[in-house]
Amino acid sequence: MEKEQKITLARVVVSGLLLGGSFFAAEESVVRLILCIAAYLIIGGDILLKAAKNIIKGDLFDENFLMSVATVGAIAIGEYPEAVAVMLFYQIGEMFQDMAVAKSRASITSLMDIRPDYANIEQPDGSLEQVSPESVAKGSVIVVKAGEKIPLDGIVISGTSTLNTTALTGESRPREVETEDSVLSGSVNMTGLLKIRTTGVYGESTVAKILNLVENSDTGKADTEKFITRFARYYTPVVVGAALLLSVVPPVFFGGEWREWINRALIFLVISCPCALVVSIPLTFFGGIGGASRRGILVKGSNYLESLAKLRTVVFDKTGTLTKGSFAVTAIHPEIVGQKELLKLAAMAESFSDHPVSISLRNAYKLKIDKSRVTDVETFAGKGIKAIVDGKCVLAGNDKLMAQYGLEAKPCECRGTIIHIAADGVYLGHIVISDEVKPQSAQAIAAIKKLGVAKTVMLSGDQKDVAVSVAESLKIDEVHAELLPDGKVEMLDTLMKNEVKDGKLAFVGDGINDAPVLKRADVGIAMGAAGSDAAIEAADVVLMDDNPVKIAEAISISRKTLGIVLQNIVFAIGVKLIMLALGAFGIANMWEAVFADVGVTVIAILNSMRAMKLNDIK
Repeated sequence: MEKEQKITLARVVVSGLLLGGSFFAAEESVVRLILCIAAYLIIGGDILLKAAKNIIKGDLFDENFLMSVATVGAIAIGEYPEAVAVMLFYQIGEMFQDMAVAKSRASITSLMDIRPDYANIEQPDGSLEQVSPESVAKGSVIVVKAGEKIPLDGIVISGTSTLNTTALTGESRPREVETEDSVLSGSVNMTGLLKIRTTGVYGESTVAKILNLVENSDTGKADTEKFITRFARYYTPVVVGAALLLSVVPPVFFGGEWREWINRALIFLVISCPCALVVSIPLTFFGGIGGASRRGILVKGSNYLESLAKLRTVVFDKTGTLTKGSFAVTAIHPEIVGQKELLKLAAMAESFSDHPVSISLRNAYKLKIDKSRVTDVETFAGKGIKAIVDGKCVLAGNDKLMAQYGLEAKPCECRGTIIHIAADGVYLGHIVISDEVKPQSAQAIAAIKKLGVAKTVMLSGDQKDVAVSVAESLKIDEVHAELLPDGKVEMLDTLMKNEVKDGKLAFVGDGINDAPVLKRADVGIAMGAAGSDAAIEAADVVLMDDNPVKIAEAISISRKTLGIVLQNIVFAIGVKLIMLALGAFGIANMWEAVFADVGVTVIAILNSMRAMKLNDIK
């Protein structure tokens, strides 16, 4: 328990004892008055002080003001125990709120127990020196022993082990790694000793990005939260005015007794406090974000969590999102030169590119490439590459690139990405590269449709027949192929214009060229493990294990979170309206007014805390 909560609990206990003692004193005795006033000041002093400070600032109508006016008025008409009880139970409600928020934050903090404390740097004598991860340079070799967290992203250069990636992905299944495998910071090395060459500094690492995303996840407010804030701004002055009229109009115009109607007005004020809504709604969203985080789904704000619940269209990039993005050469069809020469020219021309197609060509070539033999590299977005290789002008790309240089690309019946090769204006042949569909993709599309998403769309820069083949195998509703990066943006704009009112559209991608589309969509969803920095930065939701099934989980969590929000709104407003009517007609007393305020708040908070358990969704 936090220090502030302990202090509040102590004040609650002391004031409760004083209030209890007052009931043993005579009803009109000085002892009873002293005990009640002492209890009132102990438990409500800070509320009176906050109300006074807010009045000075011009922020008149808040819950502190309502509590202060109601209880001071109760004391003025001699209702001492009731005044103390209102403050006492209000503070108990506040304490429950603080405990709920603390528990919610603790649940995310436990998730964030991935921050590495140190990195091991091997010294010349073989000893290990522990240094701050922030001080480790890119390209350094670090040593990670069994039981330690991997402090920075890197490539294993020595050793084999099993990694626990639960904190990153939400999945409990361990991952086996060996030499040449990529590893992410925040993973826990469970068995062997690993030597890792870092691929970036700490600030660029996966663990640093996750921590930054979660720490800033409450910056965007949902429309529901904004509505509640606006509602409270107008609601409070209205109920204060209504209470004032309730205390004055009946005695002045209808001969009512002043004490009775002032008492009703004070009860009306206590009931009217909108604490349940103001507290429980943000707490529910915060809990939902925490629950999603523990499933490896990082949501950057409650506004995006709310938008997920309203998705009607989900648009996917193909490569790296629905497919593995691990291209492999599956066929080589030369026209003039031999297969080895064709592959060599393609691999050398693509030697400076990090595109998956380029990597697959180099992997197929296998031999070390002397990059000094390659000059004047020029990249054509969505088409291919031109480079000077051993003095020859080599083209490597699709049929559009060939047509640009007046060459006719030979057709190929093989399914996959076709890379046509030409040198010095002569067409030499083509290479077929295929990308395997992720095993979870079909399940992801089916799960999304089962949740009632109206339409699934796939956008791809790949050839039409390849894209259509993938879309048909996954039962995607609509496919658009051979799109350049700006073409994806235009297509997304068209899809968004055709979206129904209040319907939301999500785009799921992973590459640098997906960043503009991710930013443009109502909800941008990035693949976090394999996704580019630009995609993760532009996205609103990040899936830490690149599993598209997590999209359906995110939608499910968001809808259950919004369901809890709606429950709290209906329950709080419903009870308030009933109790306000009972208070105005003199049926509800001050004790019942306390339940209508504090009791409803506590119940709403307890209901909100269910959102923290939404990580159990499978």
